[in-house]
Amino acid sequence: MNLEDRNGTTVVRRVGDYKTKPSVRTWLIGRPLRTADSDQQTIGKFIGLAVFSSDAMSSVAYAPQEMLIVLAAAGTAGLGYSIPLAIAIVILLAILTLSYEQTIHTYTNGGGAYIVSRDNLGEYPAMIAAAALLTDYILTVAVSISSGVAQIVSAAPAFEAYRVPIAVAMVVFIMVVNLRGIKESGSAFAIPSYFFVLMMFLTVGVGFFRFLVTGTLGQVANPPQDLMHDVVQPVTIFLILKAFSSGTTALTGVEAISNGITAFKEPRSKNAGITLIMMACILGSLMLGITFLSHQVGALPSEEETVISQLARTVFGDRGFIYLATIVSTTVILMMAANTAFAGFPWLAALTAGDGYLPRQLTYRGSRLVYSRGIAMLAGAAILLIILFSANVTRLIPLYAIGVFLSFTLSQSGMAYRWYKSGKLKPGEEKQERGSVLHHDPHWLTKMIINGVGALVTFVVMMVFAITKFATGAYIVIILIPLLVGLFLAIHRHYQSVAKRLSLDHFGAPPHIARNRVILAVSGVHRGTMAALRYARTLSDDITAVHVSIDPVEADKLKTKWETWGDGIRLVILESPYRLLIEPLLAYIDDIDEKRQPNEVITVVVPQFVTPNIMTSILHMRTADALRNVLLNRPGIVINEVPYQVE
Repeated sequence: MNLEDRNGTTVVRRVGDYKTKPSVRTWLIGRPLRTADSDQQTIGKFIGLAVFSSDAMSSVAYAPQEMLIVLAAAGTAGLGYSIPLAIAIVILLAILTLSYEQTIHTYTNGGGAYIVSRDNLGEYPAMIAAAALLTDYILTVAVSISSGVAQIVSAAPAFEAYRVPIAVAMVVFIMVVNLRGIKESGSAFAIPSYFFVLMMFLTVGVGFFRFLVTGTLGQVANPPQDLMHDVVQPVTIFLILKAFSSGTTALTGVEAISNGITAFKEPRSKNAGITLIMMACILGSLMLGITFLSHQVGALPSEEETVISQLARTVFGDRGFIYLATIVSTTVILMMAANTAFAGFPWLAALTAGDGYLPRQLTYRGSRLVYSRGIAMLAGAAILLIILFSANVTRLIPLYAIGVFLSFTLSQSGMAYRWYKSGKLKPGEEKQERGSVLHHDPHWLTKMIINGVGALVTFVVMMVFAITKFATGAYIVIILIPLLVGLFLAIHRHYQSVAKRLSLDHFGAPPHIARNRVILAVSGVHRGTMAALRYARTLSDDITAVHVSIDPVEADKLKTKWETWGDGIRLVILESPYRLLIEPLLAYIDDIDEKRQPNEVITVVVPQFVTPNIMTSILHMRTADALRNVLLNRPGIVINEVPYQVE
């Protein structure tokens, strides 16, 4: 330990040089990092695209398929609507990109929809945004991992029976990698992410070449027919809106960059903004290309074989090496999509916990400077969903995207109101807000219109999604979000109540303890008892040893030994005719407590054997633990455990 100066105060600062010893944990997640190393854990645009954009980019692996699944109800005629719907989704993507570009440059410390809503719309909208995004992050992991498993099953149907175990193993793997830190997880996942982008553009490029230049693209050989209906439904507005809502799952993850701005290197806002635009360009072009080519080759949505698999084997002519590379890259990027949630969920949970709406433990960084508890919480919740829904993408999709579009709406509404407030300020005037500095912006009206349009469009999409998917599972999320908000409020009220009880305002002078009455629990007279007695003497001269007697012969032996070793301390023997140990002792403490005066403390001292391993520790009574559980909520009573090491 290095002792520093007092700086003229009663406070002494000491700098510890303790280092964690090598263990399985350090081998698994890496050596601990110093707090001062946090600046070195930031990432650039290249890694940032892999970390925060993989969710959005990977959605092209399942969003077109989920859109086609709905359109398949109207037969081949319905499938033709996929192209105009894809165009509409890309237009919506452009609106969101422009909107979040403004958010990134305004709220440079990140936080996304939660911070924007908190600062501009108030407490309840902020909690709704937090609940919606946290729910969406959990569903992102469950959906993307389940979709990745679907790609594996498409290439190797023999693994169908092992969908759930494979998915759970994937979640655990990504959790461990993220516990190693955002920089390491980003570096580990960058190559697979860019490999996916390369393979998708190769598939789309070769497909367009064969379609436009050589005219040899052809149709899918032996397409699956399990979702095609003998009796087709008519093409209705409701059907089209339902398909559109399924396709908009491609836009989930767009907000992730705005949530994690602080993970980027300086200049953070500039790097985050460029990354957002790069992501939008990749996502939009792939969404249009895959949807168009899937329609041209006659790919049919199926649980047996994904649309990506059908497109790849048609474009490349067989299930050869390039096809397998495409499927492998798709599977891996879907795992990386879960990584985006692992980057966003812990950060948002920490922000929410910092404001007192979630347990404070979520604000503490682990040994690798990441929010370890948030990472573990996300993994546990996602695994539970995967098990409950059998890793089935189609069953999980109805739960998906409502939360994220709700957060989109709140974020854009908050930004629109912020620009309105900005327009009310005079040029050069500034106003400090909780998450940023508000100043007059000469372009406030244009920016307000952009965010206002974004809010309106995302609200409409959210309502479409909620209505069209309500009966197939969306009602779960619609019910869950208000329940989470209620939980946030309950946690917040608890923290406020505790803060009020602990406040030193109007507390007066520091309290003075007039008397400390010590009760020494004695099961026998031995070295452990003597150690506890020596400790008790340091607390007070008012000491009473108490022994619960269930065997008169043993009690007499203890009395004789106490007269020799008790050093004049009084001993009270409590007769227990029903052979109870804890209850008579508690009754005695209750009797003393009833007579306790103000500014008087009762300290219960319990000798405790400490053995070298767990197996031998269960051979001894844990009296202190039992007393602590009972007396913990009793004011004025302190439980002290005096360990005595037994080799």
